[in-house]
Amino acid sequence: DDAVLLTLVERQTRFEVLLKIEGKDAQPVTEAIERLVERAGDHMPSLFKTITSDNGSEFSALHDTLKHVTDVYFARPFASYERGTSENQHKLIRRFIPKGQSISSISDRQIQRIQRWMNDYPRKILGYRTPHERFVQAMQHTQPAHSA
Repeated sequence: DDAVLLTLVERQTRFEVLLKIEGKDAQPVTEAIERLVERAGDHMPSLFKTITSDNGSEFSALHDTLKHVTDVYFARPFASYERGTSENQHKLIRRFIPKGQSISSISDRQIQRIQRWMNDYPRKILGYRTPHERFVQAMQHTQPAHSA
């Protein structure tokens, strides 16, 4: 199977996470999400209050994987407007990785550079601040899930 890019965007800060995974089926997606949850630890529910996904079979285990972490919603089929933020982020990714280019040919280092560029790119919707700045600011105001 060809590698694919799993993209996650935090809606309020527009902070983007890009994960290169091997194959577009449920197992690699689930494993990548589990690694992300492990890395985020108790902050995961504050980082991603909800996750909205499309209905692809690769996301079939998403609800079970995240049921104790955050709420998962699925957009209606052919309703990309329900995931407008993600669609806009994908347009930014296309500046670096044209549609049709194999993700397998993109190094992990290149993906990290793209992610860094996206998170350091000022956005009008953020008052011309960067997603990275807004994300750090938001993290300073969140408490881990187990705290009172």
